[in-house]
Amino acid sequence: MTTYAVTDPTTGETLRTYPLHTDDELQSVLAAADAAHRQWTLDSTVAERAAIVARVGELHVERREELASLIVREMGKAYAEALGEVDFSADIYAYYAENAQDIMADQPVTLSGGTGSAVIRKASLGVLLGIMPWNFPAYQVARFAAPNLVIGNTIVLKHAPQCPESAAALEQIFQDAGVPECGYTNVYASNEQVEWIIGDRRLQGVSLTGSERAGAAVAAIAGRHLKKVVLELGGSDPFVLLSTDDLDATVAAAVEARVGNAGQACNAAKRFIVIDDLYEPFLAKFTAAMDAVAVGDPRDEGTVVGPLSSQAAADRLVEQVEHAVAQGAHLATGGERQGNFVRPGVLTGITPDMDVYHEELFGPVASVYRVGSEDEAIELANDTPFGLGSYVFTTDEEQALRVADRINAGMVFVNVVSADAPELPFGGVKRSGTGRELGSAGAAEFLNLKMIRIG
Repeated sequence: MTTYAVTDPTTGETLRTYPLHTDDELQSVLAAADAAHRQWTLDSTVAERAAIVARVGELHVERREELASLIVREMGKAYAEALGEVDFSADIYAYYAENAQDIMADQPVTLSGGTGSAVIRKASLGVLLGIMPWNFPAYQVARFAAPNLVIGNTIVLKHAPQCPESAAALEQIFQDAGVPECGYTNVYASNEQVEWIIGDRRLQGVSLTGSERAGAAVAAIAGRHLKKVVLELGGSDPFVLLSTDDLDATVAAAVEARVGNAGQACNAAKRFIVIDDLYEPFLAKFTAAMDAVAVGDPRDEGTVVGPLSSQAAADRLVEQVEHAVAQGAHLATGGERQGNFVRPGVLTGITPDMDVYHEELFGPVASVYRVGSEDEAIELANDTPFGLGSYVFTTDEEQALRVADRINAGMVFVNVVSADAPELPFGGVKRSGTGRELGSAGAAEFLNLKMIRIG
């Protein structure tokens, strides 16, 4: 049974629980969201919707401390990072508000023959369901809600069961910004209820960010009902180091890429693939830097890594590390657990026959590999069921582009980390999901590209 509750991962104390919506309440939500869609598209212009979305972003800034505190309380993110998440969310709403007219502009089509003209006119689809995860309670909602409200779709939002307070606070922001009643509705729903919601004739699409298991289940349900689906799932992103003229800066980037959000990010660097002549010096500096990361109460100034989001998350990570060591991997540092806190760790000596070779480590533990050539680095980088993001560090511009072309992932960052932006499309290939969020590509996922041919 799905339970919506705030359980502070720092202390393990359950602070408050929330009841599920009943089936009748959810039916009413769908009916109201469907009616709101007709109002939202017929009675408002793109400019008016953009102004409301811009106000959503402004309210994120005005309430940033409140939202950040809820994030810390629900999933243990370091407070400074929580503030950064809220600020980035505000930037996403501002981006889509500022670019709404371009997103919704007609696209003339040059005809190959005949007389007359043709145009692609963009229109909303209707009611959409968003199924959001716990690791970025505000940012994940922004990626989904901002473009779709500008378009004129209406949203039913099922947040993660451990983030009910963030879910309610965000719903209040949309209401206060002027989104029509039931244009954005938060629901506390079970997996069983989600299944029939997806099948309801009034729902036109679903977007999920979460695990492979959840993505496969939602995709199967959506497929049976012929509903459009966008999936952003797991990742085991490679960090490929081929050359550097500043090893200390590269190590600092590697640490940042691994321990941000306590390592609980789908697009975090997780596998560090280092060319042979840099392997020993990189490993020594990287291990020392990971060992020095400040772990503590996420509310304390200076904390970099707080607790993992839950006891289950800590159990899973420690189990994976212990199993890797039992199979022959070497734990160079870290991995110790106290409550839901896990000290940043470094695994080496991993071979393809070990389970951890193909797994995603969702926490502050890195895997470091030695390779002898560019080709070997690319082969290892691609030898994963995932294909979300990737990082390439090299001083050779031609090599950077060559390697970027050959890496099988949805995103490649060259000589930079933490460089996501509202205008950059986010998404992956293989078992990392389908579709894109952010940028113009994210806005196109739930659009009706209506072709109008005039003779």
